[in-house]
Amino acid sequence: MRLHDPWALALVLLLPLLFRVGQRARRDATLCYPTLAVIRAIPYAGVRRWRWLLHALRALALLLLIVALARPQRGRAESQLSTEGIDIMLAVDISGSMLSEDFTLGNQRASRLDVVKSVVKDFVAARPADRIGLVLFSARPYTQCPLTLDHGWLLQNLARAKIGMIEDGTAIGSALAAAHLEGSTAKSKIIILLTDGQNNAGKISPATAAEAVEATGIKVYTIGAGTRGLAPFPARDLFGNKVYQPVKVDIDEDTLKLIAQKTGGHYFRATDTPSLQKIYAEIDHMERTPFSTPRFLDYDELYPWLAIPAMLLLCVEVGLAHTVLRKLP
Repeated sequence: MRLHDPWALALVLLLPLLFRVGQRARRDATLCYPTLAVIRAIPYAGVRRWRWLLHALRALALLLLIVALARPQRGRAESQLSTEGIDIMLAVDISGSMLSEDFTLGNQRASRLDVVKSVVKDFVAARPADRIGLVLFSARPYTQCPLTLDHGWLLQNLARAKIGMIEDGTAIGSALAAAHLEGSTAKSKIIILLTDGQNNAGKISPATAAEAVEATGIKVYTIGAGTRGLAPFPARDLFGNKVYQPVKVDIDEDTLKLIAQKTGGHYFRATDTPSLQKIYAEIDHMERTPFSTPRFLDYDELYPWLAIPAMLLLCVEVGLAHTVLRKLP
């Protein structure tokens, strides 16, 4: 049991004041007598003995209404919730090379970015208790979504990510600096950085950014995405048909390994869709800091059980005041 708005109970303090004001109003005489002897000579009517009942009914009704305003609630079922409190920033490369279609989705060719979106969606769905944010980068970084528990909004922002929304290039150091989880109070903080190229843009070197991240206690997992050797890059021929041109994959694995090593993370290489899925699953498994907390699954509102009887009591009070216990001026 709990009260959603316990402050409403303070209105109980006004009840004595209301009844005191009512008594003063009733003291004003409506008929004038030179003496009370005549009134006292009138036999005491039996019905008048029950006029206190009107005040009692009104007081009880007001008390029930005040408690109803406090919104008493009863939990349906209590459970022990095991959850994690991790802040995760996803840094995703959206440079032009992410258009290479060396991955598959549903047995069909798909660009690296489309596969990353699909895999990240599953990763986010598996961590409902964690705050997750998204940084997109190419020649410069862009915070697409800050840390949030609203994963639906996060995935909407991820779906809107596309090649060309930022000038082309690969600024790994700047992306790492932009994803440094400023203001995070979580005990465990990680960055998952995915790229398919070499650092060739930005004003911050990857080594410098890694040192800054290391100083804040953030762990970085780096992923190099792309097949080894040549990757099929989509293009259009003279007739507008889609064709593929072989493009050399050029991932700076040494830099990505250095970033991971400095921050206590790991470096992974994803050469196809299954390997990328496995990498995110492995990171999901490694970054778990469970703790238990009790919670109620749902609450039932109990105020109708108080408000309805209160209204009925007021109706009874009004009915008695105008019939059996009516008072003539």
